[in-house]
Amino acid sequence: MRRALAVAVLATLAGCSITPLPPVNPQQAWVDMTMLGGKVIMAERLDGVRLNDGRYFQVTPGSHDLMVRYDFEIYAGGLIMMEPDERTCYINVRYDGFQAGQRYLLEARTLGLNPSVRLYDSSKKVVAEDRAVNCLF
Repeated sequence: MRRALAVAVLATLAGCSITPLPPVNPQQAWVDMTMLGGKVIMAERLDGVRLNDGRYFQVTPGSHDLMVRYDFEIYAGGLIMMEPDERTCYINVRYDGFQAGQRYLLEARTLGLNPSVRLYDSSKKVVAEDRAVNCLF
């Protein structure tokens, strides 16, 4: 009985394991994501098409519209003892100059209730900022 239970637990855990990221395609640009504060940042859509893996964007050279999901906590009412509320925002960034073989960094942050996103090139220069933010409560 214990052995069967152990096998069932291990099989369940194996199903939850994180798959490795795919290899970087040198014919495309790679976009990593990070956040300053917050709980979750995920790649949601590329050029309007929903993505299967939200951990990164890999795009062909040229112009693309990226949508990320950014979850973070907000403290309403200014009372320290209150539990924070979670806010989910969908943020669009458009950049016309993606280059093959380059790595980019999409960084999300929040100041109070307002999130923002910046896209940096490999030299840490800001090349694009959010252009549409839609938040849910």
